[in-house]
Amino acid sequence: MLSHEPEWLIPLKTAATPLPPGHQVMRTLRGPHDAEGLTLISHDASPSPDGLRIDTVLSTPAGLRLTHRVTWRLGQPFFEVRIVADNASDAPITLDYLPSFSLGNLTPFHAGEAPEQLRLHRFRATWSAEGRHEARFLEELNLERSWIGYSRRTERFGQRGSLPVREWFPWAAIEDTAASVFWGAQLPAPGSWHLEVGRVKDRVTLSGGLPSRDFGAWWHTLAPGESFTTPPATLACVAGDLDDLCDALTAAQLPAAEAQPESEHELPVIFNEWCSSWGDPTHDYVCATARVIAEHRLADILVIDDGWAAKPAGSDIQTNGDWLVDPVKFPGGLAATTAEIRRLGLVPGLWFEWEAATRGTAAYGETARHLHANGQPARVGNRHFWDLRDADSEAFLAERVLGRLRDDGFSYLKIDYNETLPEGVDGPASSPGENLRQHLLASQRFIMRMRREIPGLVVENCSSGGHRLESSFQSICAMGSFSDAHETVAIPIIAANLHRLILPRQSQVWCVVHNDDTPQRLHYGLAATFLGRMCFSGDVKDLDASRLAELVIARAFYRRAVPVIRDGRSRLHREIGLSWNAPQGWQAVVRHTSEGVLVVAHVFGGEPPAELRIPLPPGAWRESANYATPSGTRVENGTLVIPSPSSWSGAAWLGTFV
Repeated sequence: MLSHEPEWLIPLKTAATPLPPGHQVMRTLRGPHDAEGLTLISHDASPSPDGLRIDTVLSTPAGLRLTHRVTWRLGQPFFEVRIVADNASDAPITLDYLPSFSLGNLTPFHAGEAPEQLRLHRFRATWSAEGRHEARFLEELNLERSWIGYSRRTERFGQRGSLPVREWFPWAAIEDTAASVFWGAQLPAPGSWHLEVGRVKDRVTLSGGLPSRDFGAWWHTLAPGESFTTPPATLACVAGDLDDLCDALTAAQLPAAEAQPESEHELPVIFNEWCSSWGDPTHDYVCATARVIAEHRLADILVIDDGWAAKPAGSDIQTNGDWLVDPVKFPGGLAATTAEIRRLGLVPGLWFEWEAATRGTAAYGETARHLHANGQPARVGNRHFWDLRDADSEAFLAERVLGRLRDDGFSYLKIDYNETLPEGVDGPASSPGENLRQHLLASQRFIMRMRREIPGLVVENCSSGGHRLESSFQSICAMGSFSDAHETVAIPIIAANLHRLILPRQSQVWCVVHNDDTPQRLHYGLAATFLGRMCFSGDVKDLDASRLAELVIARAFYRRAVPVIRDGRSRLHREIGLSWNAPQGWQAVVRHTSEGVLVVAHVFGGEPPAELRIPLPPGAWRESANYATPSGTRVENGTLVIPSPSSWSGAAWLGTFV
């Protein structure tokens, strides 16, 4: 390993020190003043049968005591880092910037600048287009060192507000392309966050965590004797490729997934009626649909989506807030509907967007219990937002939301969240950004309360599809909605992207079916559901016998593939263009365990290849099941060969280790 200059372990910034020089104001708060004043107090490594904890304790001249804590569990391919800040002085200390982690001297394998060898990897996100991978050399980001090494070059990105995956996933990695080594980080972020790649001279750093005073309006004042702990960042370093790094980071999500209700172990199939009634469910419609699903054993869970609540007179808007059952649509109340759903052997689920109250409802006028910004109710479009730190707000939601689920017999909750708050709100905390963070933590506590008070409750994390697909929300929910791209040709692309960011067992992938779907269109959509949790929607109640039979075949294949979906590791093979709305080329996801391998392949527009040749994991594999694969599909020299695939086709192949 080559020698480099030391890098700051905790690049903090307090309000008492100057802003960083060198053209850095409003670009970064990572500066020398606080970090260079740190004094080492102790360095303690504490091994145990379960792993290792390393605490490095430092202090500032002003009396701020900082513990840099690294935690590793035996056998895990990742570790966690967090910072504990204690005010050991007799005066308040304000933190303007305190990242959860900082990795310095990337890369250690080269002397000097390592030109055209270091790449930043990250994933973009927007509504119905989640997980677009971006890999750019540092030179493309203008992060080459200056001619004398003066001034930090910085690429800072993140999210401000309450949709943490609106622009970027809270994830980043630096690749040394010459050494084939990746350093990566994933942040738990229910709201605002930031990541930052920087360079001074030849030293490249990757750091991130909470927002800061100049990015997210976050600062926090510690009274004498007070302590603050940052959220933990998950870090990994691998020698290999991008999929190896993603395997290591997503492994950190597994313990929380294993702690979900026992019913989730076999990954039950969901039917959601949203793309069936399009916001107009009724007791008769839901029960008629449930009878078809039960007769053909298409799904295990039936979710009633938006539209069940009574609307204000003359209104056609969403009716979030009051949560009173529409007596015309459900004359016997929702309890009568859930009773019929359960009689048919299905688990009933219900949709809520409980954090918001929309204009026209009585709840919308309860502004004293809503979040405020600059002294006014925080209004986005037609929504106000309950202040979840307020005891009266929680009591109201406990009655209308938790009570509805419990008293009417629901065991599945779909949580939607369709707008973002600004970067900060009013409240008792030191800063607008910290007030927002405390509100979102209170929202997560309410989800945990519902899970405690309704044993076995399965919670779906939806936010206009995928705007909350980050580890803190995923850890308290059974699964997330992979996207709102319910009927687009991009579904398999998005679903495959997410293998690198969340566990497929927690990624609910939709297939919307219609009576005019061709067999090829059904194969394309149904094969995509094998990339995560199978969810149906659409005209199931009115499907003809041939199309119902296709759903039965697909569900049977999914059930056989569940162990690999749940426990496997993924590799993405893809040759496609830039457009997801008019994709060209093909992709295949290979997911495997020691005993089984699942290949899900899609061919898009343009001239299809003569054959697909998809590498399988090392070993001897034989087919145990297939879904819509062409005749002549075979294993040849460790490769799955799919001959003569058609454009706009989908297929899947399940193999067993010989």
